[in-house]
Amino acid sequence: MALDVNKYKNKLRGNNPRFNLVPFIDVVFTILIFLMVTSSFQAAADQAQSTSGKPQVTQSSGTSEYYLIPVAGLHKVTVNGQDMSSYIRNGSIAVHTRVIDEGELIIRPKNGEIIITTPSGFPVDKAVTTPNQ
Repeated sequence: MALDVNKYKNKLRGNNPRFNLVPFIDVVFTILIFLMVTSSFQAAADQAQSTSGKPQVTQSSGTSEYYLIPVAGLHKVTVNGQDMSSYIRNGSIAVHTRVIDEGELIIRPKNGEIIITTPSGFPVDKAVTTPNQ
């Protein structure tokens, strides 16, 4: 049995290759969506790496002696065991930068309270103040 090579070549020349665009568009959009989702998660992961909970100073915020800490439903603030709830205004309190840097802040939003431990030698009455709003 002999193979007719010329007949096969003519058959291939007569076929026009067709490219189906529907699966191609599906694949391109799937890749596009994947890249968009992963890039937004990457930005969130970069922010999550800062686990200290300290505010990030930007050029627009400038230098400040106190930082505003807002907590929804805030009703109790204790500094080294002393109740400083009288300094709360509109659910927020101003905390000294040294306390944020060197001390300890425990924020319990479900209970509406903040527990602050100041660094050694830092006066309790300067740890928090009423926010200027």
